Amino acid sequence: MSTIRLTAAQAMVRWLAAQKTADGEPFIAGCWAIFGHGNVAGIGEALHGAGDALPTWRGHNEQTMAHAAIAYAKALNRQRAMMVTTSIGPGALNLVTAAALAHVNRLPVLLVPGDVFANRAPDPVLQQVEDFGDGTVSANDCFKPVSRYFDRIARPEQLLTALPRAMATMTDPVDCGPVTLAFCQDVQAEAYDWPETFFTPRIWHIRRPQPDARELIEAAEAIRGARKPLIIAGGGVLYSLATETLTTFAETHQIPVAETQAGKSSLPWDHPLNLGSIGVTGSSAANAVAEDADLVIAVGTRLQDFTTGSWALFRNPDRRILAVNVAPYDAGKHRAIPLVADAKVALEALSAALGGHKAAAPEPQLKADWLKAVDAATAAPGDNALPSDAQVIGAVQRSLGDDAILVCAAGGLPGELHKLWKAGRPNGYHLEYGFSCMGYEIAGGLGVKMARPDREVVVMVGDGSYMMANSELATAVMLGQKIIVVVLDNRGYGCINRLQRATGGESFNNLLDTARHAVPSAIDFAAHAASMGADAQKVANIAELEEAIARARKADRPSAIVIDTDPMPATEAGGHWWDVAVPEVSVRPEVNAARAAYEKSLKNQRPAD
Repeated sequence: MSTIRLTAAQAMVRWLAAQKTADGEPFIAGCWAIFGHGNVAGIGEALHGAGDALPTWRGHNEQTMAHAAIAYAKALNRQRAMMVTTSIGPGALNLVTAAALAHVNRLPVLLVPGDVFANRAPDPVLQQVEDFGDGTVSANDCFKPVSRYFDRIARPEQLLTALPRAMATMTDPVDCGPVTLAFCQDVQAEAYDWPETFFTPRIWHIRRPQPDARELIEAAEAIRGARKPLIIAGGGVLYSLATETLTTFAETHQIPVAETQAGKSSLPWDHPLNLGSIGVTGSSAANAVAEDADLVIAVGTRLQDFTTGSWALFRNPDRRILAVNVAPYDAGKHRAIPLVADAKVALEALSAALGGHKAAAPEPQLKADWLKAVDAATAAPGDNALPSDAQVIGAVQRSLGDDAILVCAAGGLPGELHKLWKAGRPNGYHLEYGFSCMGYEIAGGLGVKMARPDREVVVMVGDGSYMMANSELATAVMLGQKIIVVVLDNRGYGCINRLQRATGGESFNNLLDTARHAVPSAIDFAAHAASMGADAQKVANIAELEEAIARARKADRPSAIVIDTDPMPATEAGGHWWDVAVPEVSVRPEVNAARAAYEKSLKNQRPAD
C-alpha cells in the first residue's frame, strides 16, 4: 500500500479538499479562521499550504465568522458548507452559540477548534479549563449538546474514521447539522503515514429517502377525506429543492399554502394559492384558513410555536396533522400522521396517488384583503413622524427587484418581514429565526453574498443587533463582497419593549432612554460603519432611504444606510397569540389584567389532541 507522510492537520485539509458535490465543486468551500496558539502552528500551516484548494478567510469574531459559514450553507440549500477553525479556550467557546444556531436550523458547518495537548505533558496550558474530577474534559465538551457529531482527535489516525463520519453527517438530510472536531494541538503537528487512497476524490450525494408504502396510502387518504386542507411550507421545501414540485402539487390539487419563516419564498408571493405567512407573525388570510383547516399538511417544518400560535391557532375540532418530513423525529410530533420522506419525492408520490383529486378553492378575497393591509402598512408616511419598521420595509421592497435576497434574524423586524415582505424567487428571503440570534445579520449577509454573488443582498438590522455584532462588515469590505446594510435605529430593543408592555410591564431596561445610564447614548452608526470602510450615510426619511438604496445598488463596495425609526408601532393586521407566561402575582394592575387575558387564551391551546 502506497503511503504519504503528512501531519494530521495537513491530512485533514487535503482530505476535505477532495470531497466533492454532485456538480464537482468542493463540498467544503473554504475555511474561516482566527488563529491562536491552539491552531496556528498545526492547522494554520496546513491551510497555508492548501492555498486555493481550500481557501482561508480571516474573520473578526469567532461567532460571527461561523454565522457567515452557516448562512452560506443555508443560502445554498445545504448543498455546500464551510469550515471554521479557532484556538482552544475563549476562541473555541465563542463558537458554541453559532453551533447551537446551526443545530436548531439543521444546517451544516464544520467546526474545528484546537484542543488541549493529548500527551498532557505541559498541562495545564494557557486557556485550559480543568475539571477537578475528570481529566478528559476540556472547554470543547461544551460543543457536545449542540453538535450533530462530536469527536476529539487525540491521535492522527483517528481522522481516518472521524472525517468520513463528519461528511456523512453534514450531507445527511436527517442528521444534517454542525460537526465539531476538537483537534488536540500537539496531534495537529504529528506526522503519520497515510494511505494515498484516503485522499482519492469522492462525490457526496444527498440522498432522497422514499416514502413508506403504507404511510403514503394513509397520507393520500387523509388528503382525500379533508374538506379544508392547508399546506404549511417549511424550510425543508427549500432544502430538498422542491419549490417547483410544491407549486405543481398545490395547483394540481387546489390546496392553499402558508409559509413559515424558514419556508418563505417556497412560492412566489403573488401566486394565488400562497396565502402568506403563518402563525404568530402570520397573514390574516393564512391564519383564517388555518383556524378552520381540518387537515394541516406540514411539509418540511418542525412546527415550532411561532408557526402554530403556541398550538392555539388550529381550532377546528376535527383537525389532523399530516407531517411530511425527512426526519422521523419531526414527522412524529403531536400525534401527526407521518410521511417520512424527502419533501420533493413525497409530494410527487402523493400527487400520483391523489390523481385528479382537488380540494375546494380558498376564498380569493382573503388574500386580496391581506395584500391591501400589507400595502397600507408599508406605504410611505405622509408626515414628518418617525417611520415604522413596516414603512422602512416598504421602502426597501420598492427599491429592489425580485432577484434580491433579504437577510435578517432577530428583534421586531422578523415578525414584520414575515408578514410584509414579498418574496418573488426561491431563497429571496433569508431569515435566521430558528435560534433568532441577534448579531447574525451582517455576518449572515456576508455568507449569503459569498454563496450567491450574482444576487443583490440586503441586510436589515436593528440598532440592538448591530451593536451585538457588526465587525464582519469590515470583513465584507476587505473581501470585496458587496452587501447593503440598512440599520433601523429605534434606540433600543424595541421588540422586547413592546412585549414587555403587552404583558403588563412598564418599559424597563430595553429602550436606551429608559435604561439606567449616566450619559445618554448617542451612537453615530453611519460614522461607525464608515470607519470600517463601508459607504455609509444617515437618511432623514423614507424618500431619502429609497434614494440611498438606489445609489448603494450602483456602488462597488458594501454600503450602510441608517434611519431613525419609532420603537412602538407594529403591524396590527394579521398575527396571532403567542404563549409568553405572565406573572400570576403582581402589585401592578396592568400585569393582573394581562394575566387574566393570558389565562383566557390558554384555553385555546390544543397541542396534542
